[in-house]
Amino acid sequence: MLENLMTEKRNPKTQNLDQMTPGEFLRIMNEEDGKVAEAVKETLPDVEEAVKTIIKNLKKGGRLIYMGAGTSGRLGVLDAVECSPTFGTTDEVQGIIAGGESAFIKAIEGAEDSKELAEKELKELNIRNNDIIVGIAASGRTPYVIGGLEYAHGIGAATVAVSCNKNAEISKYADVAIEVDCGPEVLTGSTRLKAGSAQKMILNMISTASMVGVGKVYGNLMVDVRATNEKLVERAKRIVMEATGASYEEAEKTLVAAKWHVKTAIVMILAGCGYEEAVQRLEKAEGFVREAIK
Repeated sequence: MLENLMTEKRNPKTQNLDQMTPGEFLRIMNEEDGKVAEAVKETLPDVEEAVKTIIKNLKKGGRLIYMGAGTSGRLGVLDAVECSPTFGTTDEVQGIIAGGESAFIKAIEGAEDSKELAEKELKELNIRNNDIIVGIAASGRTPYVIGGLEYAHGIGAATVAVSCNKNAEISKYADVAIEVDCGPEVLTGSTRLKAGSAQKMILNMISTASMVGVGKVYGNLMVDVRATNEKLVERAKRIVMEATGASYEEAEKTLVAAKWHVKTAIVMILAGCGYEEAVQRLEKAEGFVREAIK
């Protein structure tokens, strides 16, 4: 029942919200937001377990697929989309939202209530048993997410549930359950607030730690960044300079020779080799720069 969910309870600090000045409300909201990181901290062991599973499956050619409805779905899609320019992913990380792409910018009523829709969309993605399905639902009871996790589990895919209530329904359908309790929202039931922030933090950790685990980072540099615009071209040059100590001119020249693949340029400089050898080194090292330059 909704009334038993923490995300639906009334926050005692804001029960006279409509009588507060903007300043009073903003101070309380800021205080409540400050609790989110501590709540997420409590879930770290479960997040770590999820990340280990994701890394293992990604190395076997699997995909990380987020799925959710409403705000939860949008956050999953957002995290997946950002992995492409940041980590050079193609289809390794994907996000699907109940109601399809149009639901990202406009609410599609009823889509979240369909378990069958989730199964249909996962079938269209041709999910396999080495994929990882991460179901996201603040309430922890969204039928669309339950349907997706049920189907994924049935074909042997790894499953992770991310919710903002303890003993969430979706946790029953997942190999790893991440349940974060941020307390009641300042605006009752508005889970785009603290719950949304908590989900964003958790997804940030899941994707970033997983990409580190499959070799898409050297030091703390995003060495698989795609130089797809002027800003990213300059960032690619700076990354090569930071990783190798090369001058701006050398970094640019090597990137051109490396076909603007940052990892390859770094290996060319640090290993003192040409393009072909750098590519071979990276392939042998499964994409890990530190191994490729030994």
